[in-house]
Amino acid sequence: MKRWLPTPLMSLALWLLWLMLNQSLAPVHVLFGGLLAVAVPLLVAPLRPTPVRVSRPLVAIRLLFYSLVEILRSSFNVCMLILFSKKGLNSKFIRIPLDLRDPHGLAILACIINSTPGTVWVEIIPDSHDLALHVFDLHDTQWWIDMIKGKLEQPLIEIFEQETA
Repeated sequence: MKRWLPTPLMSLALWLLWLMLNQSLAPVHVLFGGLLAVAVPLLVAPLRPTPVRVSRPLVAIRLLFYSLVEILRSSFNVCMLILFSKKGLNSKFIRIPLDLRDPHGLAILACIINSTPGTVWVEIIPDSHDLALHVFDLHDTQWWIDMIKGKLEQPLIEIFEQETA
């Protein structure tokens, strides 16, 4: 089964998407959608560097909730800064040392940071594995370091890098 359907949920989603886009259950659409649902995951399987192992789903749910709240809070703060700030902004780059090494965890961290208004993931500095982060209005560098390491990076380490017992 894994040989023909390496990612069965992706195959099911592709097949259903094909049927919804064509708005027809004609046999040709059902068969062609099935062919795409088998062929596309097989063709993209070599592009995935490592399989994803999620070891703590409750931590992932808590991280999702925290990220959504942080995105909403930052949206409001950035909006207020743009609309009502009379003083100049203190826009700066900061470096945050990262312990997270899993590529999937780093990708999720980048998505969370870039989805949060007022922050931009710039790069991982190769020599030190520090994250270069741009903050729209920086007041406390240590707060950013503690928040990213404690509230974002630590749950991602628990989710992707710790073995389940």
